[in-house]
Amino acid sequence: MKRDLSTELTKTKSRAMTLCLLVGLILAACASSAKLSYPGQTWSKVKTPEELGWSAAKLKLARAYSEEIGSEAVMIIVHGEILDEWGDTTQKIDVRSLMKPFMNALYGIAVQEGKINIQSTLAELGIDDKAPSLTPAEKQARIVDLLKARSGVYHVSDADTLAMLEGMPKRGSHPPGTFWYYHNWDFCALGGIYEQTTKSSLFEDFDRLIAKPLAMEDFKRTDTAKLGGFASIYPWYDFSMSARDLARFGLLYLRQGKWNGQQIVPQQWIADSLKPYSDTSSWGRGGYGMLWWVALNKRLISDVEVSDNAFAGTGFGGHYLVMLPDLDLVVVHRVNAPSVGDEQFGKLLKLILDAKMNGGS
Repeated sequence: MKRDLSTELTKTKSRAMTLCLLVGLILAACASSAKLSYPGQTWSKVKTPEELGWSAAKLKLARAYSEEIGSEAVMIIVHGEILDEWGDTTQKIDVRSLMKPFMNALYGIAVQEGKINIQSTLAELGIDDKAPSLTPAEKQARIVDLLKARSGVYHVSDADTLAMLEGMPKRGSHPPGTFWYYHNWDFCALGGIYEQTTKSSLFEDFDRLIAKPLAMEDFKRTDTAKLGGFASIYPWYDFSMSARDLARFGLLYLRQGKWNGQQIVPQQWIADSLKPYSDTSSWGRGGYGMLWWVALNKRLISDVEVSDNAFAGTGFGGHYLVMLPDLDLVVVHRVNAPSVGDEQFGKLLKLILDAKMNGGS
């Protein structure tokens, strides 16, 4: 009888310990989820970085270096709140190639709605360009190849930089889907394909489907323009946006397309977009997904070590939108003139990450 009672007491204690552990895990999960807030009409800011486990003193070092390299504005978002910021975060500046992640969002929505099939070829869509026009082989490129910058189409674009033109492979040198080369014909053509297949305006859709649901504070439909259209029939889709609105877009992707309980961009589309389809170490970066730079072998930009789930959008001259999911962190960096490269921004990002204290939330 004593043995039976002892056994029962042992079992009871074991159950109680298990229950306490489960309750603790639930409470921890609730506490963690409570920290994942979203901005309302305006962003909220933490009282002190230390309350989230960051060092204000070390963030000041990052700010000093940022001012030294000519940053226009910087925002650091943790758990959906401003950890720190400096510069004019309300100023609307040309985002350059940061428009590509915007395009990614619109493609994801259109694919889910059945308006776009990314396996469609340029030939099936009737896509061509100015002379020298696309060859039958080039027209076998699929939309997904353009999204990955692996189209094999090396037609000139008005938006190509001098470096892009100088390094561009010869026409017909790589079949579609077999070789990564980052140049702007793919991305300009994606804008034209989007409008042709959805029969709608890319800019108006961005305003309706992204900017308004995210309650962007500064963006207006008039902050957009189509540029070029001379060497190619496909223009550059240009956006101007403030740092604080870019931060909202970054937070949307950090939260896997959800915003205040609403799925804005399909979660599976984002997961597929952030896979490293190409190794871009020759560019000093990690990998390339679909219209996003993604971490590969713990590398994303420059020599900063990050987790392999990190990703970023970048724009020529110093525009960066970086997401580090392990820290629930968004970093926005803006310039007014091309002045900051990957090496400088990498040093700034490292200074920011060095401000994270061990054991912080």
